[in-house]
Amino acid sequence: MSLRSALRAQTADCHAAVDTLFGSFNLSRIQDYKAFLRAHARVVPAIEYALENGGIGRLLPDWPERRRAHLLAADIGELDDRLPVPLPQPALRCEAAVWGAAYVLEGSKLGGALLAKTVPDDLPSSYLSPQGPKGAIRLFMDRLDASKVDDPGAAVTAARDVFDLFLQAGQVELEAVP
Repeated sequence: MSLRSALRAQTADCHAAVDTLFGSFNLSRIQDYKAFLRAHARVVPAIEYALENGGIGRLLPDWPERRRAHLLAADIGELDDRLPVPLPQPALRCEAAVWGAAYVLEGSKLGGALLAKTVPDDLPSSYLSPQGPKGAIRLFMDRLDASKVDDPGAAVTAARDVFDLFLQAGQVELEAVP
């Protein structure tokens, strides 16, 4: 079984829970949209930093173009909202864990592209809009499939941990929506 297949199969429940929770935000309402972005801002910068500390640059030479925390901060700033305190970053202690965390962030871009269609045109949506060179997600998946990790369980654990961070952040922000 490829690492991608293992990640997909063993995180399907987490992925579904995150999709359900974030599907509760009505992105056509500015308050919901701000809360949605704040929830992501609690997680994305910390995960990107953890990935960098874990050596993602060796695994994905185009990593700098894949980063999105700056786009998220720009959208929040344009909405005159505040950046929240990020959740603690996970320790990604091995290559497998780096791949698992990156799998969640890269996969979130696909969902973001779909969600961007529900954001009104007058609101900033650079974070949700597709970024990077054409075929970037395919390149990521090809590299993930070609990875030779010796502990797929560490990748799955890291991915589940990142999904859990998104759930925590989403719940906090959703509860605060008026």
